[in-house]
Amino acid sequence: GLSNLPFRAFSHNALWLELVLIAQDLISWAQRLTLSGELARAEPKRLRYRLLHVAARITRSGRRARLHLPAGWPWAEALVAAFARLRALPAPAA
Repeated sequence: GLSNLPFRAFSHNALWLELVLIAQDLISWAQRLTLSGELARAEPKRLRYRLLHVAARITRSGRRARLHLPAGWPWAEALVAAFARLRALPAPAA
């Protein structure tokens, strides 16, 4: 990760680092709010492998979007539960 920064200029690397830190914060918050069990404590690499590396299909019907997961995918139940927890969260106050 940080031993080989992607840019030559310090300012570009500083911006890149800020974006990496924001992404890590978003992953941590999403993990804390939506996941349970083993995945709630998993490292980002394990989350990517188990939840994000899936060949799913998104379809739209009317005003609803649906996520179609492969049959027999072992992490489907965890992902469906995470989306249900996400929908159940209260809207932020204005």
